[in-house]
Amino acid sequence: MAVLLSLVSLVAAACGNDDDDGPTADPALLDAFDADGDDTLTIGVAAAGPRDDQGYYQALVDFAEEFSAENGFAPPIVSDNIGAAEAAQAMSDLAEQGVDIILVGASEIAEPLPDLTAQYPDIFWYCNCGAGFEGETSGFAQATDWGSPIHYTAGVAMGAALQEHGGDTAVFLGCCDLGFEKEAYNATVHGLQSVDPSFTMEYVATGAFPFDFDNSANATAALTNAIAEGATLAYAYLGGALNPVGQLATDEGIAVFAAGPADICSRDDGINWTGSIVFDGGRYALQVVPRIISGELTEGATYQFPTERGLNGAELCDPSAEAEALLAEAFEAIATDGELLGVLGGISGEAYGGG
Repeated sequence: MAVLLSLVSLVAAACGNDDDDGPTADPALLDAFDADGDDTLTIGVAAAGPRDDQGYYQALVDFAEEFSAENGFAPPIVSDNIGAAEAAQAMSDLAEQGVDIILVGASEIAEPLPDLTAQYPDIFWYCNCGAGFEGETSGFAQATDWGSPIHYTAGVAMGAALQEHGGDTAVFLGCCDLGFEKEAYNATVHGLQSVDPSFTMEYVATGAFPFDFDNSANATAALTNAIAEGATLAYAYLGGALNPVGQLATDEGIAVFAAGPADICSRDDGINWTGSIVFDGGRYALQVVPRIISGELTEGATYQFPTERGLNGAELCDPSAEAEALLAEAFEAIATDGELLGVLGGISGEAYGGG
């Protein structure tokens, strides 16, 4: 709420006008970001998966729509289901549609950004880049996070859930064994086994290489097999296949965690979510946009989100006091335990080093 209030104060002039016709864009924002001089701001969103996946991809789209409406901007223009191979063309097409700011939803489609930002220098480019983009970044601002501590808290939350739901076996449903998946999986296992060393988790790839997190048929088949083999908890590290896995887990009566969105526990979607591992593009954007407006985060700069409760990491739905205490201890540990951070650093290094 404090972040949201600070954001509102920065764009206070956008909150209304004398004619009560709704919000109008702050002139200061227009001066800073109106690339084409049309007296409005239009946000473009480049999403690697479905804009309506109810998960990681949709979170940033929802932010752009809500933020634009609240501040008197033009409706955002969304380009979704962008694969790595067609990212350059898709984002070039987006840039040609009169957008002033482009929010790129994942590092998996960031490779063409150095060329695109040089081609369209008047547009403000921002990448929600997760593990980070290692190429030339002078033309765009990026925000990153650290997957290992985020997923250490995930493992602790899942360990607490297994203790309460019963069983000792979990399944991690991902795409195709990408580096950031390896980091997430191994850190989750470390957190899980910190709760009980006997707990196990299997990684299962459900999509085609690379970046296919949307194969619902493969993901639900994999979960069916895992349940038959004794799994009582599933982590849906997925995009478009998120809800089908959540629904199947609910139907089968096992615990299920989502990856990405922050609103899982408040949803009324018929799915009995146990929790979410939050790295929500919309929640991140609420932190980033004030920094962009103030000039703190400029093109060429990188902001790394800390791992902290209320921003990212594991969130449990209706937790017991015992589970809540375990999760609180996990967040405290990643803030204070140097030995743990060393282990998590090793997990990250191995994941991205090809080990």
